Amino acid sequence: MIIDRGTAPYAVHSDDPVSVALAKIAANKARLVFCVDSHGMVLGSISDGDFRRWVIASGGADLSRPAIEVANRRPVIAQESASMAEIEALFASRPGVERLPVVDARGRLVAVASHSTREVRIGRHTIGPDSPAVVIAEIGNNHQGEVDRARHLVDLAVEAGADMVKFQLRDMDSLYRGSGDLTAGEDLGPQYTLNLLAKYSLSADDMDRVLDHCRDVDIDAICTPWDLPSLDHLVQYGVPGLKIASADLTNHQLLGAAADTHLPLLISTGMSSEQEIRQSVELVRKAGAPYALLHCQSTYPAPFKDVHLRYLPRLAEIGGDCPVGYSGHERGFHIPVAAVALGAKIVEKHFTTDKSLEGNDHKVSLLPDEFESMVRQIREVEQSLGTSDPRDVSTGEMMTRANLAKSLVAARDIHVGDLIDEAAVAVKSPGRGLQPNHLSQLVGRTARRAVSAGDFFYPTDLSDSVSKGRQYSFRRPWGLPVRYHDYESLLADTSPDFVEFHFSYKDVEIDPATVFTSRQPMGFTCHTPDLYSGDFLIDLAEFDDERWERSITEVQKVIDIARDLRQWFIDEPPVVICTMGGFSRDGRLPRSARRGMYDRIAQALARIDSSGVRLTAQTLPPYPWLMGGQLFDNLFMDPEDTVEFCEREGVRLTLDISHSKLAANDAKRPFSEFVELMAPYADHLHVVDASGIDGEGPQIGEGEVDWPQLAAQLDRLAPGVGFIPEIWQGHVNNGERFWTALERLEAWF
Repeated sequence: MIIDRGTAPYAVHSDDPVSVALAKIAANKARLVFCVDSHGMVLGSISDGDFRRWVIASGGADLSRPAIEVANRRPVIAQESASMAEIEALFASRPGVERLPVVDARGRLVAVASHSTREVRIGRHTIGPDSPAVVIAEIGNNHQGEVDRARHLVDLAVEAGADMVKFQLRDMDSLYRGSGDLTAGEDLGPQYTLNLLAKYSLSADDMDRVLDHCRDVDIDAICTPWDLPSLDHLVQYGVPGLKIASADLTNHQLLGAAADTHLPLLISTGMSSEQEIRQSVELVRKAGAPYALLHCQSTYPAPFKDVHLRYLPRLAEIGGDCPVGYSGHERGFHIPVAAVALGAKIVEKHFTTDKSLEGNDHKVSLLPDEFESMVRQIREVEQSLGTSDPRDVSTGEMMTRANLAKSLVAARDIHVGDLIDEAAVAVKSPGRGLQPNHLSQLVGRTARRAVSAGDFFYPTDLSDSVSKGRQYSFRRPWGLPVRYHDYESLLADTSPDFVEFHFSYKDVEIDPATVFTSRQPMGFTCHTPDLYSGDFLIDLAEFDDERWERSITEVQKVIDIARDLRQWFIDEPPVVICTMGGFSRDGRLPRSARRGMYDRIAQALARIDSSGVRLTAQTLPPYPWLMGGQLFDNLFMDPEDTVEFCEREGVRLTLDISHSKLAANDAKRPFSEFVELMAPYADHLHVVDASGIDGEGPQIGEGEVDWPQLAAQLDRLAPGVGFIPEIWQGHVNNGERFWTALERLEAWF
């Protein structure tokens, strides 16, 4: 059990609307908040169950009503004066209750008692099983006793991506034995260390000035008290948490005093035996302090053979399933990255600007660029850890599978009614059709459709259904994505308002006069190729002149083809969809680079003759799947800079719903905000679902897009703008996935 003095995540004012209470319930993941009045007195509690009961009783859910109306007015409350045993008894009397409000003598909320030790909150950071690792820049005494240097190190730590910074505070008179010359009579090691500390420690007042600066630059700062006067000073200052150094793990006087503050404790375990760790954990647990344990090898620098990262799970067990982390003193930063892969939720590394400065800590410290690299690699490892859920095929893997895997194909012409025997089926690449492991299910079936030799079999060939389109009805023009070779077959059973030629780099070499012999009763749009041979991508933001010039040439070529195609279709200026670029291969570029890239595109557009067409920039995803793997995009994602470019250059958009939904997810912003800003600039729509930050192209209704909300926004902001269903692999099996998408979209569009 822990007593958490950080009550803000659990407190809601009684007059606040119910919506605020629900937001806090979701944010604190405790499924519970406490209602307080203007004086902080607890009036009730609200759980998920309380909310459901209120909805049923009131016959509705008016989230603007005061939160107190939902609250249980008779919550179980723990008194601040109660012993740990008495609070444990309250938990025991209420099975299933995980948190209790702790109140002072006047009934004011002063803490929250938790039955679990799995989470610790320090400042704005929650450290627990589902949280990212908190990365701490241990500045310690690397400021060399200078306030300005300490402030500068804080600023550099912020720039390097640190979540917190940490310092050390010592009262030299109370900490060390003797008086006058503290080093007199000591062995060489202590003499050297004491000499450094005497020169480079900050006074309590100077530490306050540095901590004030941390608040000014908005980074959480914690500190290690090395003695009781320093502990008292830090508590009075109001630090959000304390670090207990390895050297003080067995100092139960200091450890007990720190635990009695009920501030969150990060406790390093270097230099101690397992029995000593267990004794200290028991002391802290009895005090009810929130805590996490840091695995540590207290040698400077630590030999890799002595680090023993496999001890992390055992340390968590010793700590009663508490969060664990790693405080490293080895060379480099690959060991902390590995620690995160093994479950470390806290990483602490020393931080300096000069490893040659006097003091052991500098030798094992990271420079700002090294620290930044460590943070980046930790975040990449956290992404790669994923989940232990059953394995699924990722978006990128689906694309690779379509290109490299094998399919079941017809070994001869098969007619409707033919029996499909084993001799009629071959296994061939690519992998766009029915996978070979379904051969036994396919053999022996009667063909429900004609399959030419070399054509794919599809999952529907294992059923009695035949994929085909029909006539659809929408409030806005609609079209189908086509290629020259499947144009006629896809339109056999349906009549779209237009078609969209999504060109490959080989398609642009085909003369339209060899494809069409008469005028078609519909409009058309054209999409520039996504990929060219030689791994070339159109990128009008490219600063390499050769690739930039080629990008201009390829865009111009598609525009010229679109002008030529007008003779075969309804003669109106067609939309040309262009992925204008802004790609990078190894990471996203800084935001400050965007304006220059947009300017480069503007220079390219000034060179392009777009007369007779409506050239549009396609909105883009954060991690586009091009060239067989994931890239990074930088432009046409953020709605503000996209709109600014549109207004400045008079550019219109193809609003790709999947791309922009992924960009909104990546930015952790509501997708409705993106639509609200960009839809008024749209001349064309690519309509498809999305999932996560790179799940591009799933079927309508199988991702995360709120289709009723989106449809209402588009009716208001982009009425009459045409769309296509751009479902991934929608064209296979005679457009099967297109027909499913269109049928579902009829309900909203």
